[in-house]
Amino acid sequence: MVDKADWRVAWLVPEVELGAYWQPVLKEFTKVFKNTVFYTGRVWSGFDPTLPGASAIQLVGETKFVETEKIETGYDRGFIAVSPSIIGYLLKFRPQVVFPQAFSLWTVLVILLKPLCQWQVAIIYDGSSPNTDFRDSSFRTFVRRILAKFANAFVSNSQAGKRYLVEVLNVPQELVFTRTYLVPDAEALLKCLETSKPPNLNLKHPIFLYVGRITARKGIKTLLEACAMLKQQGSADYTLLIVGKGDQQAELEAFIQEQDFVDRVKWVGWVDYGNLGAYFQQADIFVFPTFEDVWGMVVPEAMVFGKPVLCSKGAASCELIAEGENGYIFDPTNAQELADKMQIFIENPDRIESMGQKSRQLISQKTPETAAKAYVEVTSFLMKSVVSW
Repeated sequence: MVDKADWRVAWLVPEVELGAYWQPVLKEFTKVFKNTVFYTGRVWSGFDPTLPGASAIQLVGETKFVETEKIETGYDRGFIAVSPSIIGYLLKFRPQVVFPQAFSLWTVLVILLKPLCQWQVAIIYDGSSPNTDFRDSSFRTFVRRILAKFANAFVSNSQAGKRYLVEVLNVPQELVFTRTYLVPDAEALLKCLETSKPPNLNLKHPIFLYVGRITARKGIKTLLEACAMLKQQGSADYTLLIVGKGDQQAELEAFIQEQDFVDRVKWVGWVDYGNLGAYFQQADIFVFPTFEDVWGMVVPEAMVFGKPVLCSKGAASCELIAEGENGYIFDPTNAQELADKMQIFIENPDRIESMGQKSRQLISQKTPETAAKAYVEVTSFLMKSVVSW
């Protein structure tokens, strides 16, 4: 058997929009498996090649998303165009373990080359949602089932992802490792507070915070409809703070004017990631009303800052919410339900601190170290059946 220090591990992640969260995991993973390469077609905004873990990241060709169908309140449908030059990189590196992400064309190539290269394959599946699963496409489902048959293991970030793999793709349960690996680096997030300039907001508490894109998929219209219902109910002692930008803002601002609660909403616009902590810190409750999110990193980030969370069941990160303990889960199509949840905090502000402490406690158990440990566990599981080269 090959010595653990000499095992070669390849990660194939075509797009890394959440790359900033992968880097701390790679930092820990490469402490065990030093011969690791993380192949991607595009590094993320703010990529810092000097940070630990960056040396494992290697660009391969060019990656872009090709849209085939526009979905108003969900993910746009399409496919990721990837560079076939990954084949040359893999044949040169000769990994024993390959972690391809989801069911991209790179995953297809890895499965096709498996008989020749004799590597073990563990497919990474971040999570499940209607428009990323393509459950209404019998062709895509058929192809994914075939690919799944040739994989040796799967790593799912959520229980929703596991259910899709087991119930739809017929993957044996014992081959699915369900581990939360899309996690914030709490130390880095909190450190940003030391250098970020606190905004002078002077807003009425409790402050409900939304951070993200201002688009239809994110469900902000439902959140504003809930605010309109609170106004009708006579509840005006709160502020909604919105951080982000997007193509729906003009429509939403018109709705606020029409419903006459402009004084309850504060628009901030785009804020650099390093300065977001100051807004999380000043807010009381985080709200994530999305219609569809495979995960939703803003939820665990809010928990790092000790905030109760009102989370849509459309986000897989709602799995981090212990109902009534660190927040509440609601239907993103039901504005009245969200208004009722917001009313709980407006009427009972004493709950905010204790529920925020529970958030911090829960997320402290999910770190880049635990995420890396999960991948070490999966790699070790796969290597049990690898014959020394």
